[in-house]
Amino acid sequence: MAGKRSEQEVFRITGARAGLQDDVRGRQRRYVISMLVRTASVIAAMLLWNVERYVAIVALVLGAFLPYVAVVIANAGRENAPSLPGTYVPPPQRPALEGTVTRAPADPGGSRERRS
Repeated sequence: MAGKRSEQEVFRITGARAGLQDDVRGRQRRYVISMLVRTASVIAAMLLWNVERYVAIVALVLGAFLPYVAVVIANAGRENAPSLPGTYVPPPQRPALEGTVTRAPADPGGSRERRS
């Protein structure tokens, strides 16, 4: 029975999630990078306060709102994975063979149809 295929579900390995340890490490990395940007913006605000007040205010606002954004970005992840393909691959559908209707060649007894 070499031609018979099983009807089992097929799953793609590329659709598998990253491991929990890798996921946590990525979240921590994003959070640390965000906090480094926040620290740099607060330091820039302090250094530029008497030099360029508008730039210092923008840096201070960035330093104030970045912790919230960093936490939201760091916590988003495992439950939302929109870029991954579906893990279920349906088995290929084999088209059914249909009989075609043809006419017999010049039958003097009338028009009979035959199926092939």
